Amino acid sequence: MNSPLDSTVLFQIGPVPITLAIVTTWAIMAILVIGAFALTRRLDLRPTRRQAALELMVATLDTQITETTGAAPAPYRGFIGTLFLFILVANWSSLVPGVDPPTAQLETDAALAVLVFLSVIWFGIRAGGVGGWLKSFAAPNPVMIPLNILQSLTRVFSMFVRLFGNVMSGVFVIGIVASLAGLLVPIPLMALDLLTGLVQAYIFAVLAMVFITSAVESGAPSPPNTDLAPSQTKKES
Repeated sequence: MNSPLDSTVLFQIGPVPITLAIVTTWAIMAILVIGAFALTRRLDLRPTRRQAALELMVATLDTQITETTGAAPAPYRGFIGTLFLFILVANWSSLVPGVDPPTAQLETDAALAVLVFLSVIWFGIRAGGVGGWLKSFAAPNPVMIPLNILQSLTRVFSMFVRLFGNVMSGVFVIGIVASLAGLLVPIPLMALDLLTGLVQAYIFAVLAMVFITSAVESGAPSPPNTDLAPSQTKKES
């Protein structure tokens, strides 16, 4: 059995090798884009069953974002929803014969973690500006700057290692059992792998949302102090 760390190179574009994981990723992205266009191109005020199901999914996502972070879901819905759907479909692509999930490759999970890292910077700067985002590393005092920078890097590393380890181990175990015991025996393990794929997609999306919200709250300007007496407030103004 080949190492799970190996990548199958299909062809090259110049010096860039195109692996099976990259092709599978492109296929998943195409399926998600085409599916989203097909499902949302005919929306109506009187929703059909398909539209009602889509609205339920969006409402569930908004509720999860609000309950996790306490923030309004609209600014984060697109990124978090896309991240969750991609990881979920990628994890479940192992059900297709001959297809290894791209999330079982280190480079895919590292790319997803980098996207989360960049999104944390983007949302943090958008909330408090560059100065506010940089000041967040000095909380609660400047002594913590090196530790806060190290934390922002290590948590990204832990995200993709967790996703890679769980998805790769499931694929690896099913492959070993299938090679030793035949095709029907691994079916319960495949069902467990589906559940694991759903849970890992959920955890990854929730962690991304928590990190983004932490950056937004740390970089946002503090609200004015409304506890002062009216005379004090007038005097300060």
